[in-house]
Amino acid sequence: MQRITILGATGSIGVSTLDVLARHPERYSVYALSAHSRVAELAAQCEQFRPARAVVGTAAAAAELAALLKGKGVRTEVEYGEAALCAVASAAEVDTVMAAIVGAAGLAPTLAAARAGKKVLLANKEALVMSGQLFIDAAQQAGAVLLPIDSEHNAIFQCLPANYGRTPQGSGVAKILLTASGGPFLTRAVETLDAVTPEQACKHPNWAMGRKISVDSATMMNKGLEVIEAHWLFGAPTDLIDVVIHPQSVIHSMVSYVDGSVLAQLGNPDMRTPIAHALAYPERIASGVAQLDLTQIATLQFERPDYQRFPCLALAFDALRAGGTAPALLNAANEVAVQAFLDLRIGFRQIDRVIAHVVEALPHGAADSIEAVMAQDALARAAAERHIDGLTR
Repeated sequence: MQRITILGATGSIGVSTLDVLARHPERYSVYALSAHSRVAELAAQCEQFRPARAVVGTAAAAAELAALLKGKGVRTEVEYGEAALCAVASAAEVDTVMAAIVGAAGLAPTLAAARAGKKVLLANKEALVMSGQLFIDAAQQAGAVLLPIDSEHNAIFQCLPANYGRTPQGSGVAKILLTASGGPFLTRAVETLDAVTPEQACKHPNWAMGRKISVDSATMMNKGLEVIEAHWLFGAPTDLIDVVIHPQSVIHSMVSYVDGSVLAQLGNPDMRTPIAHALAYPERIASGVAQLDLTQIATLQFERPDYQRFPCLALAFDALRAGGTAPALLNAANEVAVQAFLDLRIGFRQIDRVIAHVVEALPHGAADSIEAVMAQDALARAAAERHIDGLTR
């Protein structure tokens, strides 16, 4: 029986994780659930799964959740704040942590889980984007097991050879090929993208995701962050990683070998597949996802990404090459710019311009401590807000 903490339980990954867990009550129990502000949804999850602990973002949310749970007769201890998140991620009672808090807010509790030597199911790509080698070193020193949840990285993990480790030398790997759907604007005229609305940007053709990650998919910053994540997860140099547009989202990623072989992982676009794979690894369990029927798909298409259409992808590659805190600056500026777009403060094509301005304007320091990384994150957010204020006056 594995005891699970889910960080970000009310988001799409958290909901999918609970769906898989509910299918295997003999294997898994829930120790703790967290949400920032979706109190009613978290209360319903606590009523169903009866965790020992629940964490929310604020004291007011905690009071509201405690009252709801008391009314339902649920004896779950309610806590709030970052320290509580870190506590439920590193608790001695926990075997596995699903790290599914979106953005920089997920870094501290995810790192706490790694430092505690947990099995970490990594859906929070920002933890690696921001802290890179620091995170990997902490996980290795504590004996933590990192298993990727992003469908692309999970696919790569399944396609890599057993002797790969975290270095490509001697493994026969020629390329890691991250697939990308291209989002909702793959064929839309580039000159019309200034007029895109948040509703249009959040309408992904294949995946059901939250608003922030949906916008990241539309700009392909999501893929750029995944490139940086792949670099750290698999110890892959930048020139070993390529991105391929694959609109059907059936092949989730591929690994090319020096002998000409290409291994691909295929499946229906449903996050329960990589979640189930990581939960049970190295075994396999049912996820609730329908079997893939290739005869219904009929056609699989591929093309190279257009960097004029997707400048955010180029910015991410540039940040990875620059190293240091450049990826943290990129991530912070993107989070601020995407929220400004969702709030109708800037246009869709201003997202990449805000990011480029911030990354170019600020010095790239050494990412040699979490404190240094978070300081750069704060500087980038402030710079992005100032730039956006100038654009909207």
